[in-house]
Amino acid sequence: MRHRVRGRKLGRNASHRHAMYRNMASSLIRTVRVDEDDPNSPKVVGRIVTTVPKAKELRPYVERLVTMARKAASHQDTADEFNTNAERNSPEWKQWRTSEQWQKWNQAIAPAVALRRRAFALLRDKEALDILFDELADRFRDRPGGYTRVIRLAQRRLGDAGEQALIEFVGERDRVRRKREAPVVVDQSPSTIEETVPSDEPEPTAEASAPDDSSGDGDETPKED
Repeated sequence: MRHRVRGRKLGRNASHRHAMYRNMASSLIRTVRVDEDDPNSPKVVGRIVTTVPKAKELRPYVERLVTMARKAASHQDTADEFNTNAERNSPEWKQWRTSEQWQKWNQAIAPAVALRRRAFALLRDKEALDILFDELADRFRDRPGGYTRVIRLAQRRLGDAGEQALIEFVGERDRVRRKREAPVVVDQSPSTIEETVPSDEPEPTAEASAPDDSSGDGDETPKED
């Protein structure tokens, strides 16, 4: 029985599974940066197609990497406050190197370097690592989680009819949910109905409502007896 046994074996041993996750994660991250001159560039940015079990196992693997990049970005912002713009090995840079500012910068940048090394140990791909820490970290800076999604495909894989799914980064091609508007409620109370029902009496016309000038004191002459 597989009680409390986490993860799927996928018909592979441990080392084969880790190598497969590493290659799939690198392939997914590499699709974020597309080279137009490359004939093998992906058709859709930030998406790969695989089987459903593999996509479900790859999702936490990739999201762990993105979380590392987000944490490293926050430490990098803190370290930039103590950094210098002087050219390396210049007199200004050497002065900054021996100052207290460098000590603060070194302490602030150390967690970011450690996170970058941990991510490289999982990916083993320098290009994918640069995309992860340069582009995806800024893209998901304000997102606390849920960086990827898995969508099942109706078309099955040729050969073994395996159920396919695509895994992609969120933020692109997101469906906007429309807010459901409440229907307009018409007041059907008896008082409202009586006011809206027209009466049978004809409305007074303009001639009937005008005052009669014959009874006035205008220019009429008095009658003689």
